[in-house]
Amino acid sequence: MRCLYLDTSSSFLYTGVVEDETLLCDRKIRFDKDLSTNALITLVTMLEEKNIEPNDIDKIILVNGPGSFTGCRIGITIAKTYAWALNKPICTISSLEAMSLTDDEFDYHVPLIDARRGYVFAGIYDKDNNAILKDQYIKLSVLETAINNMSDNFTYITNEDFDLKGNIKKYDPDILKIVLKYRDRESVNPHGLDANYLKLTEAEENLNGRES
Repeated sequence: MRCLYLDTSSSFLYTGVVEDETLLCDRKIRFDKDLSTNALITLVTMLEEKNIEPNDIDKIILVNGPGSFTGCRIGITIAKTYAWALNKPICTISSLEAMSLTDDEFDYHVPLIDARRGYVFAGIYDKDNNAILKDQYIKLSVLETAINNMSDNFTYITNEDFDLKGNIKKYDPDILKIVLKYRDRESVNPHGLDANYLKLTEAEENLNGRES
């Protein structure tokens, strides 16, 4: 079974192909504002270099957020088009689930994505990657209190600069490990695929405020 992994939920492109138990190829590149221009080109080039035809992929595993609004849309557009055009199954995982799998050392993993204004997208996971605190939009100070009251055997996982007390591990995805963990997850209809933002957009918040 060949699985294509795709994550554009941040300023990085994380993608790779796993065949059974082997990582055939991968790319981990920071593109920042050039992500929309380079994501698809990089993906196609990676497949061509390994002589993998688009139809050789059996399943797509997509990270659909939370994270960058634009980044999430890029990955979703690529994955939906791929899955629909070639009739390939697709499943989704959260960026925080993927980030949590970075660590094997600590009892609890706390993946963090900056959501600005003192808030983060975060969750708390145990060693088996079960969610102890489900993914959510939460004030960083509240999250810090929660994890410190729970345990001292934990690590934060992030690629961003936070002023945190405790262990911090840089996020460097183990694509093989992520795919093996989630490749049997139930597929979704690509037509109904959407981003997992966890937070309303500013326009939606303003609209709700006017309606309340």
